[in-house]
Amino acid sequence: MKTAKTEETGTCFTAHKIDIIKMSWKTGIEKLLSKKYKKKVNITAEQFVGGGSINNTKMVKTTVGKFFVKVNSASRYPDMFEKEAKGLAILEKAKAIPVPHVIGYGREGSDTFLLLNYIESATKNSDFWELFAQRLAALHKNSSGYFGLDHNNYIGSLRQSNQQHQTWEEFFREERLEPMIAMAYNTGEIDRTVLTMFDRFFTRMENLFPPEPPALIHGDLWGGNFMVNETGDAVVIDPAVYFGHREMDIAMSQLFGGFDRRFYEAYEKAFPLDPGWQERLNYCNLYPLMVHVNLFGGGYAASVKNILRKF
Repeated sequence: MKTAKTEETGTCFTAHKIDIIKMSWKTGIEKLLSKKYKKKVNITAEQFVGGGSINNTKMVKTTVGKFFVKVNSASRYPDMFEKEAKGLAILEKAKAIPVPHVIGYGREGSDTFLLLNYIESATKNSDFWELFAQRLAALHKNSSGYFGLDHNNYIGSLRQSNQQHQTWEEFFREERLEPMIAMAYNTGEIDRTVLTMFDRFFTRMENLFPPEPPALIHGDLWGGNFMVNETGDAVVIDPAVYFGHREMDIAMSQLFGGFDRRFYEAYEKAFPLDPGWQERLNYCNLYPLMVHVNLFGGGYAASVKNILRKF
């Protein structure tokens, strides 16, 4: 059994972590559940669940109920599920917005896995978007004395540095944009012209963002990272949490669509944003766009250039 604690929130979570031994992930899950329920637990069926591009995702039926499991390569992502478990625990501790509950995570052979409670999907409530926005606003009201986190994590399959800073501008530049810029330049996805454009952006950045205390944010809040549970409410999944500027979540929600206008209207009522936030969303989205440049290449670099041309 492994217990971890995060300093900034005081969150404690417990996850049953099995020893690294050569066995199938199914056997690992059966051992984890048997330890949790203090009786022999067997997997009786499994079913592929779509929606993920990084992990192998399944619904497993067991003698104690249904669960959701993610499986991936231990050599490529040795600590990805541990970081995700920590992020989910931080969000769950905030008691602001529903998240999947972590049953445990483990590693055996060449695989790692993360076991979560299974969420039955349903249709949206009539006030789905309003409640979603109000709960996100409540999450964002959780604060810290710094921007960052006490540990690094992932955004998608890329490592995300959360070294702590006193100002948003320093954090955004040094822990978010500069690592992505360096990665993209080293692989040839961007050229020196883009580097120059970012340099001009950095000289102006100090005056772009209004001062706000660090907010606990989901960190990867696009339309594919929420689902509707059996009561018709939003459940957020696949977090990349840290204490950052709350406009990062709002910006990400608009990047690929999927959020109703009622969401933004309700958020504004619950936790008003400073004037000019609509324009600043483009600046916030430089980070997820650079993540996509590094993951997928293609036309994402053109989107980055379009934002930076203003500078």
